[in-house]
Amino acid sequence: MKILIAGELNVDLVLQNPQSFPIPGRETLVENVSLTLGSSSAICAAALMKLAEQVTFVGKVGCDAWGDFCVQAVQGFGVDCSLVKRDESLTTGITVSITSATDRALLTYLGSIASLRADDVRDEDLRTQRHLHVSSFFLQQALRPGLKSLLARAHQCGLTTSLDPGFDPDESWGKDLIDTLCEVDVFLPNEVELAGISGRNLQVEALRALDNGRTIIVAKLGRNGCMAIRNGEILTAPAFSVNPVDTTGAGDTFNAGFLHAWLRGGDLREAMIFGAACGALSTLGVGGTSNQPTSEQAREFIAGHSRSAAHHEAGATI
Repeated sequence: MKILIAGELNVDLVLQNPQSFPIPGRETLVENVSLTLGSSSAICAAALMKLAEQVTFVGKVGCDAWGDFCVQAVQGFGVDCSLVKRDESLTTGITVSITSATDRALLTYLGSIASLRADDVRDEDLRTQRHLHVSSFFLQQALRPGLKSLLARAHQCGLTTSLDPGFDPDESWGKDLIDTLCEVDVFLPNEVELAGISGRNLQVEALRALDNGRTIIVAKLGRNGCMAIRNGEILTAPAFSVNPVDTTGAGDTFNAGFLHAWLRGGDLREAMIFGAACGALSTLGVGGTSNQPTSEQAREFIAGHSRSAAHHEAGATI
């Protein structure tokens, strides 16, 4: 399946398991540190490649060491980076991720992240693809105003579309996103983003508030699994029980797993379960891309949990 990702590229400096969260004027220690490929878009691209999709990336980076690192890392996963532009006027973005087994906090310098524009994605590039995915609606500041028109062009070229909004650093959750959803086939917020965008704290109410009769909305709820709405119908899928090492990029790997299953015509709930399995497995390594599963590994993981659940049920019956 040919998938085009219009997105941001940046490096992640991951600080793992701090003794306490940093307080101004004080110093705290972390257990480990790593410099890895960051950005929701790139982590999703890497996961899709691991699932044997064909991925082309369109984006911008600076002509600097961080840009070199990003492009080389994405190419290392097999992603086609021929549409990634190097711009000497830009500095490649960087995110500092302070992460633990249960949560994370992010500090981001946007740099080139905010520079991609809708007109950087040409119709001739769209026509060679099957699906267009976009992440980080609020961080991709130059793309945001023209995203609805880009998604409409993608539909005209015969593509399906998906969007992961990411967190809004301003927490204003602009209503232009809701307008953009009319050109989105699959919307993939997490629970915080769902509440912020909808203005509702209860998840079922939030999904119904955003339901436009067209878009499939799949909300990632962490340890509570995921919940979706399609044509007014609510579906749920449980989370998989794992002992996470690092939650960085788990939602992006969920996106890749869900899209992999959904684009092949899979049942919506089965696609949710497959996405949840991919996301869970990704938390067993440090950084967003170190433990992303193949399709076979994800299926084996799901089957193993199904066998375990059946065994426990039988034991309870006895």
